[in-house]
Amino acid sequence: MKKIPLLFFMILLTVPLLAQSKLDCKTCHSAIVSLWQSGKHGATQADVASELAAERAGQTPNDVINGSDAENCIACHGALAVTANGGMSETDALAYFFSTDTNGAFSANTQALNTDEWPNVACVTCHNVPSDHPVTMPTFAIYDSRSASYTEVSSISKLCGQCHGSLRFPETDHLREDAWAGSKHGHGGQADVGQELTENAGLTPAQVINNEDCIACHAPTSVLMNGGMTEAEALSYFFTTTDSLITSSTAPQNTDKWPEVSCIACHDPHQAGGVSYFNSSTAKYEAMSTPDQLCGQCHGNLRFPDTDHLSYNIAQGTGGVGVSDTKTMPGVTCIDCHMVEGPENSRSSMYAGHSWKVFVTEEDGSITTSCNKEGCHPSMDAGTAMAKVESFQKEYAYLDSVANDKIAKAEAYMTTHNDPTKKQKLKDAQFNLAFAEGDESGGVHNHNYTKALLNKAIENADYILTGVENTPAIVKNFALYQNYPNPFGDAPNGINPVTNIKYEIPKSTKVTIEVFDILGNKIATLFNGYLSAGVYHTHFNASNIPAGVYFYRMKAGNFEMAKKL
Repeated sequence: MKKIPLLFFMILLTVPLLAQSKLDCKTCHSAIVSLWQSGKHGATQADVASELAAERAGQTPNDVINGSDAENCIACHGALAVTANGGMSETDALAYFFSTDTNGAFSANTQALNTDEWPNVACVTCHNVPSDHPVTMPTFAIYDSRSASYTEVSSISKLCGQCHGSLRFPETDHLREDAWAGSKHGHGGQADVGQELTENAGLTPAQVINNEDCIACHAPTSVLMNGGMTEAEALSYFFTTTDSLITSSTAPQNTDKWPEVSCIACHDPHQAGGVSYFNSSTAKYEAMSTPDQLCGQCHGNLRFPDTDHLSYNIAQGTGGVGVSDTKTMPGVTCIDCHMVEGPENSRSSMYAGHSWKVFVTEEDGSITTSCNKEGCHPSMDAGTAMAKVESFQKEYAYLDSVANDKIAKAEAYMTTHNDPTKKQKLKDAQFNLAFAEGDESGGVHNHNYTKALLNKAIENADYILTGVENTPAIVKNFALYQNYPNPFGDAPNGINPVTNIKYEIPKSTKVTIEVFDILGNKIATLFNGYLSAGVYHTHFNASNIPAGVYFYRMKAGNFEMAKKL
């Protein structure tokens, strides 16, 4: 791969319109420049040449840039090309850097020209480096080849979205940023963390991070904001405290700077094309060998062994007690289901998998699914696939409910018994139940394995309860548990539309369980009546409500508690 000559950088950086520093980036950032050269951003000319030859034969550079089927390939693949050769228009740049035939049109033989001057996606495409740098630090901005000037951006994801989304070119077919912005990675994360923080009232941000590092997965690049900070400082910066403590009133702040799980949380921008985990505790990237390894940092226990987010582990089909290792779909990876690019020119294809949805609704209302990708179930339509997913989730929900009830009874029984064998059986049952509930798909990620975990938990509880007639669960306190599965929602997105809510009543009383939206509007009443002491379950079907954050609240006598779902 050719390196960009220092002379070219010096010429490029002295063009008056840029007002750039004359320093060579490599002098201080040699490691970063080497990464850049090894990634897709560092080698873009060949791709443009191939596309021009394959799709633009017979068109002139002006046709390509300004025609009825225009595609401004200069703007994203080599924006600074307009500064070469003394400065020129995008049309002239296309003709300067790519060969045309005798009629001035591209052909099947079009090749790259003047490769030593082609800038690729150079450092100063995304960094506006002032002339007095390093006294004044660069800002993130996109160099606009149409106006030969910089446009500031509000976040790095918005910077990526200039070319990997529709922020600058609404008619583009590159919609990764659009898909990301509509996904759980791209919105709602700060509100989720804020609600969860209220359960840590009385702790300092540092204590919260030590107990559960919410920054690491919900917004790792937040530590880069505000000039750089620690995870605890980021928590203080993005969420309110009182006397430096988290309280029940803690709420999000500085929301305009919250990065969500940004593009650069999973991709080192200086080595485009690969996957890397941004470690917020070290503020450094850790290269991942596979996408699954990346997903498993937060959706599994690869980074935090004690996490209860265990989708990756369930998919691997190992770790259960007394259960054989099993993979329901051998060879299938996270991205095989969650990052499939659909049929050519479809919305799912333009999203390039960055909605992470198994089922994608296309512009015409049809639904495409990753289930029928080549090598999986090519003859299965989306409706059949959705029905299969729902059947998995219903079977899981039933077994999970049975396991919860039986283990609650076994726990009550063991409070007055000390049989060591039964104590171990209970411990094993509790572990397998918690492991199964650590899956976030409602039993879809590895259905046979999840069933085996729940059935083994039930078997162990039955062993404890054998010969014990009508053992009631001894309940000492009011309790409202987190719903499961969670998340849950609309079946077209491959998420279980029904969730289970468990609660406990220590004495006879009137109980009300209601669901509210984030504005406090009541959505549903799940139960309203008198109950005797015991362990109970109720279900909430969300198939007819929009996706979003909701709350469920239980009132029983003087007891009141709410949780987010």
